[in-house]
Amino acid sequence: MRAIWIGLCFLVTATWAAAHEVRPAIGDLEVVNGQVQLTITLNGEALGADVSLEGIDNTDALDASDEVDRLRALEPDALRAELEPKLPGFADRLDMTAGGTSVPLTASVVSIDDVGNTDLPRDTVIALSGPLPDGSDTISLTWPAAYGALVLRQQGVEEPYTGYLEGGQSTGDIQLGGGDEASGWMTFANYIPVGFDHILPKGLDHILFVLGLFFLSTRMTPLLWQVSAFTLAHTITLAMAVLGIVTVPGSIVEPLIALSIVYVAVENIVSDKLHRWRPVIIFGFGLLHGLGFASVLGEFGLPDGQVIPALIGFNIGVELGQLTVIALAFILVWYAIRVDRGEADVAPAQGLYGVLAVVFIGLGFAMNTNGFQEIMGASAMVFFWPLAALSLLCAVSATLVDQLDAYRRYVAVPASAAIALVGAYWFVERVFL
Repeated sequence: MRAIWIGLCFLVTATWAAAHEVRPAIGDLEVVNGQVQLTITLNGEALGADVSLEGIDNTDALDASDEVDRLRALEPDALRAELEPKLPGFADRLDMTAGGTSVPLTASVVSIDDVGNTDLPRDTVIALSGPLPDGSDTISLTWPAAYGALVLRQQGVEEPYTGYLEGGQSTGDIQLGGGDEASGWMTFANYIPVGFDHILPKGLDHILFVLGLFFLSTRMTPLLWQVSAFTLAHTITLAMAVLGIVTVPGSIVEPLIALSIVYVAVENIVSDKLHRWRPVIIFGFGLLHGLGFASVLGEFGLPDGQVIPALIGFNIGVELGQLTVIALAFILVWYAIRVDRGEADVAPAQGLYGVLAVVFIGLGFAMNTNGFQEIMGASAMVFFWPLAALSLLCAVSATLVDQLDAYRRYVAVPASAAIALVGAYWFVERVFL
């Protein structure tokens, strides 16, 4: 029976495994010799496919995802040929004004990364320029909703503007001479949601690792030891990588992160005790995950002069995301744990988890709309069906509570096995595919 539940969990969880991530665009704004220059690093495939990235976290949620995938497989010169006819329309959609006067922009492709892992976004760099109206001392940009999020960084001035724009938002007036640098507290607050967003909903590998820690034991002490070791470690390497003290290629870090998921999940299967070496190993894995966090923060960009507040805010956002994952998992399995301990009755648990499973399955179908995908970045099934599978495991645990360690046998072990399988798949994908 456990093999059946393991297979079910793997099939449900694996729906996330091939998500094609969408990152925010990065824009560098500067005025040189009377010309406004805006260099944007973005998802060129989405631009070439004429799709909207509003509310999208991965391109699998798009109706035109096959077209995006086709463009991702093109060599740089071929993709450039597809993009160049789109550039005038792209420039026209950017609403830039200086001193209240519209700035007409022209666009050209600067560079396109070589084809790599087509499951991961590659960078296309587009340069836009336009004449600065005489007498202008401010500039503003409204970023179209269809292009997703934008990190805008002012260059070449003291106290530069740095801002994060959701699609459709405007910068407001930016002082061309500088002076619009956000305060430390503002930067700190702005980067908390960036860190949280990297865990929920975008950081499935980190989510599965944290769940691997959670499923070791139903006691709080082992969880606290593990989470503390993990947090301390990833904080260290996140800071070191952001400050340029250590650099490790993503081609090394990402497969090792996948292996860390496999390790913690497999150890859950063979043991339910916190052996003395596990926190040490978790600490080592935390160092790897910190490097992964740093790569995301590097892509997002850090404001000049506000690196430390941004780093602290991002790290707190990551911690809040991890705690949210643990809290949600605990809430869902809490009644099954009580039944296993003899603190609650079987019948209510069976009814509760049966209803939850049906509700989650139903929500996966009912909310599987384009609107949900645009807001959440993936189909409703991706979010709700793993919860349905976990609810079914809890129902089985409650039903077979007369067996020794029913919760561990029918919830923790199958869930850990599913996590290990996904981690193993990611390792193979990141190394060989």
